[in-house]
Amino acid sequence: MRSTIAFLLVAAGLIGGCDRQSGTKQQAQGTNVAAPAAAPIKLDKLDRSHKGEAAPAIPFVDAGGKKRTLADFRGKPVLLNLWATWCAPCVKELPTLDALAVRAGDTLQVLTVSQDFEPAKVAPFFAEKKFKKLQPYIDTETAFSTQLGVNLPTTILYDSAGREVWRILGDTDWTGDAAAKLIAEAR
Repeated sequence: MRSTIAFLLVAAGLIGGCDRQSGTKQQAQGTNVAAPAAAPIKLDKLDRSHKGEAAPAIPFVDAGGKKRTLADFRGKPVLLNLWATWCAPCVKELPTLDALAVRAGDTLQVLTVSQDFEPAKVAPFFAEKKFKKLQPYIDTETAFSTQLGVNLPTTILYDSAGREVWRILGDTDWTGDAAAKLIAEAR
């Protein structure tokens, strides 16, 4: 069953790839060159059709290998970002998510959950990028992408009770006022 799921994910990746709406032509090369700014929030990419749905109980692992779920972070809003090291728009938006996490402090939990097919690449990627607040989380089964049926990157806001507020498809600049206004919708 696991090999079938992996095959389907690879096939979906080859067919659809990550969300390339930002116009990026190349995949990430792992350099220290500053990435261009992520795309501003495009309201046509904002999806509120899942508003009020409970956060899924999909397990993922933290940097120490401990299994976690979104329920572990209840009590404050959670911004869940699904990404992969091979997805250029994903890599491009991570610095803006890190800046958001720093600015938000303890009022918002920013979770970047990798959907990489090769999870061993995630820790070195984080070490190279030297994010100030983001921590590497890994969905070893790529279950978020599969079960939620989303392309990468996708970012989902959950309120403090673990209910979805909205989701955005594609890379986004999380540093601006538009992002702050959207995030303020979660309580």
